[in-house]
Amino acid sequence: MKRALYMVMALAVMAASVVSAAEVATQDEGTPLYGLDRVESFVYGVPQNGGLLLRLSKVERDLFGMELPGSLTERQQALQNFVEEGNSNQPSFIFKVGVAEWVTLRRVNPSNSFEDRIVNLETTLEGEQQSGALSARLERILTKLLPSGVFAVPVQASAGTVFRAKFIETLTVRNVAQGDVIQLELDEDYVIDGTLAAAKGNRVFASVTRVRLPRSFGRQAEIGVEFTDVEFIGGARAPVLIGPESEKAMKIDKGAIGAAGASIAGLALLGPVGLVGGFLVRGSDKQIPAGATVYVETAEFKEFAGYPSASYSDENPTSESDPAPPAQDDAPPSDVLEPLDY
Repeated sequence: MKRALYMVMALAVMAASVVSAAEVATQDEGTPLYGLDRVESFVYGVPQNGGLLLRLSKVERDLFGMELPGSLTERQQALQNFVEEGNSNQPSFIFKVGVAEWVTLRRVNPSNSFEDRIVNLETTLEGEQQSGALSARLERILTKLLPSGVFAVPVQASAGTVFRAKFIETLTVRNVAQGDVIQLELDEDYVIDGTLAAAKGNRVFASVTRVRLPRSFGRQAEIGVEFTDVEFIGGARAPVLIGPESEKAMKIDKGAIGAAGASIAGLALLGPVGLVGGFLVRGSDKQIPAGATVYVETAEFKEFAGYPSASYSDENPTSESDPAPPAQDDAPPSDVLEPLDY
């Protein structure tokens, strides 16, 4: 009986995505694999091989336990809406997985596939991996964790909102190349008036802009890093850079790269923002060690979905105020939240 109930819940969410997809089915028709590649990367970790129809059917069955109705374009758009966008009644699948992880583990693991993330939640909460469609399995987990449901509320981050991230892997002039994309992760939660905006484990993305080995006549090695985006709890991203506010934070934090002797040379950001956004490390055989911290700041205003958690720990240093009292009904708060100031 319970399994049937969870399946009905998952199908209701799926149906809402199918309806909204019909309204935007004409978008991106020239790139039929683009949306499917993105969905497969979330579900499996990497895009899959094979024909478009077979791949589409497989990901639908793995997510929903059945194939979606509609045309090829509608089905494809419905999948992408369900996974990344959500609708007015239901947050996106990415958002729900992130909330389930944060409530259970107090961190998120967005680099892992949905399958791995849900299996990890199941073994943590229930002691063993379950079977069935991923959407139904997640709804079962959320019903146990949050019986009143999962809500999203709008959060606004102004330009200059500061985030602290750490390098996951050691970078040296011998193991990176110009153009490499690297990922850092936030090492603390970011909460605005009781609403979780970004969680520990959410990513900061960067690219390697310069690599030079040590050369003759004492010319030093160099690694240039340019920051591009920060990721929020629901998967939305905002462009980031090293600017005035993040430089101030690095000067205060003696463990940060800028304060530890690395040269912040202000590499020009090549994207549309057109601002200074990176740093340059120089030395005889310089490296950026795993665990090294760096501060970045948002380059522009961004509104995105946050999780209104009333159970957030007062120990978090980025909380601006005490958590809001629990809601008296199932409706999400309607107030617009102020951005976090460093």
